[in-house]
Amino acid sequence: MSFSIGIVGLPNVGKSTLFKALTKKQVDIADYPFTTINPNVGVVAVPDERLEKIAQVIKPEKVTPTIIEFVDIAGLVKNAHKGEGLGNQFLAQIRNCDAILEVIKCFSANPTPDNDIEIIKTELAMKDLEVEEKENLLSKKPIVYVYNINEVGHEVGHAMSNGHRMSLNLKIEEEMSELSEAEKRELGVKSQLDQLILACYNILELITFYTITGGQETRAWTLQRGQTCPQAGGKVHSDFQEKFIRAEVINWQKLVEAGSWAKAREKGWLETVGRDYIVQDGDVIEFKI
Repeated sequence: MSFSIGIVGLPNVGKSTLFKALTKKQVDIADYPFTTINPNVGVVAVPDERLEKIAQVIKPEKVTPTIIEFVDIAGLVKNAHKGEGLGNQFLAQIRNCDAILEVIKCFSANPTPDNDIEIIKTELAMKDLEVEEKENLLSKKPIVYVYNINEVGHEVGHAMSNGHRMSLNLKIEEEMSELSEAEKRELGVKSQLDQLILACYNILELITFYTITGGQETRAWTLQRGQTCPQAGGKVHSDFQEKFIRAEVINWQKLVEAGSWAKAREKGWLETVGRDYIVQDGDVIEFKI
């Protein structure tokens, strides 16, 4: 199961521009257990220098990042909760997402971006009033705010207390997404999309653990913070959760320092853990059944 982020905002604020820029980073999903991917869903690799460093040591045949989904949801309008502009359909799509990435146009033509935020906030809250069971509320979903700017140094509204915020020129980000890494270096430009992807990942309280599969594949996996080793095993294969006996664990930095799994074992750096072990961000795990 992957976690999904709904890209939300008023019409014509840059949502589709951001979606297009993000999904230029789309990864091959053939190895992931998805049954249906709608055209408006992009599966994006989570940037991870740790995975690259582990792979440099292990030298596997294949390196597989963990992923996050971005869902391009059509623009919401005022009174969307009453069905305006197909609002009910779009609000239902947001409910299926784990978090919200809200895009706010912050051009000089829109001097009151905070008003746009209030419109969306109101629509989510009003829709929640219709829900009898007060679970999975739209207004309680974690939010990352993206201020779409067209000027360098354009000031944005006050800091948000219930989410993260970033200022991006989404048109430039889309143009940069068309460039190769060599072209970006030559032009001296650097995208901020990696930071945005990580902000979405972190706001969901997610951590990453790794498996090295006998040196054949080095792979990153997503887990919710606070989950146990058998729960992590279930992400890899159902047998690793159902038949879990124990696991060997090492922090990724210690593995890189050791130079190989065998050398880490020789040094006594592998820790044998049981069912109650809480997986830590950056753990490299070998499950035993």
